[in-house]
Amino acid sequence: MLALSLLITLAYSGLAWHFWRTRWRSLGPAHPREEQFALMTLLIGHGALLIQGFTQSSVLGLSAGSALSLTLWLSVAIFWSGSFYYRLDGIQPLLLPAAALATLAGALTPTLHGFQGAELPAFRAHIMAAILSYSLLTIAALIAVLMSVADKRLHQHTHNSLAANLPPLLGLESLLFKVLGAGFVLLTLTLASGILFSEEIFHKPFQLNHKNLFTLIAWLVFALLLTGRQMLGWRGRTAVRWTLSGFSLLLLAYIGSKFVLEVLLHRQ
Repeated sequence: MLALSLLITLAYSGLAWHFWRTRWRSLGPAHPREEQFALMTLLIGHGALLIQGFTQSSVLGLSAGSALSLTLWLSVAIFWSGSFYYRLDGIQPLLLPAAALATLAGALTPTLHGFQGAELPAFRAHIMAAILSYSLLTIAALIAVLMSVADKRLHQHTHNSLAANLPPLLGLESLLFKVLGAGFVLLTLTLASGILFSEEIFHKPFQLNHKNLFTLIAWLVFALLLTGRQMLGWRGRTAVRWTLSGFSLLLLAYIGSKFVLEVLLHRQ
């Protein structure tokens, strides 16, 4: 399993280097069909690795590493699907290194505990909504970073390969809010199911611990951003700052809390 993880990590890294050369540096030819096939092959391999890890235990357990690996796999899958309909050049050199690190983290951070009662529909709906929302909001954060890079390049009046290969800023902004809207709906479902079915899912009443608190604050940040977009026309750098702030809070809420508990404190 570790050998396959290393192989997929290296493949993600190699593909990221290829996209960096062809999209950000223009030092080599681009081959869209071959690139799509290569990314699809990586997704299949990464997915098989995740399934293998999850089926090794009779209970569903997501360590910080495995949760991150699953989230980035879904993020790459969403990007791969969306690239057939939107021009998303420039995101690959940001997304694929993150997927490489997440794959390695999933292999090196073993599952420490599982959730009994994982067969419950409420539990499955809660977990699915959570992972899908994190994946969509990861894509949104990468789009925001790309918008920031493109904006700086335009204001510096640099006409290099990166500026030429990036999608138009207005197109990126439109896509950002579409992805944010979908991610926000799923994040709302995650919070609602966690609050309403906490005793059924986690066998205890809903508690406002640090994880739930950061998630609620992140939800509020995204809610204010989407409201500001509709009522006040927020866009550009304002949208980028709010998106990255909300995403950072989500990282602190889930990945950060699990990393501290499992890796630093060795608590289940």
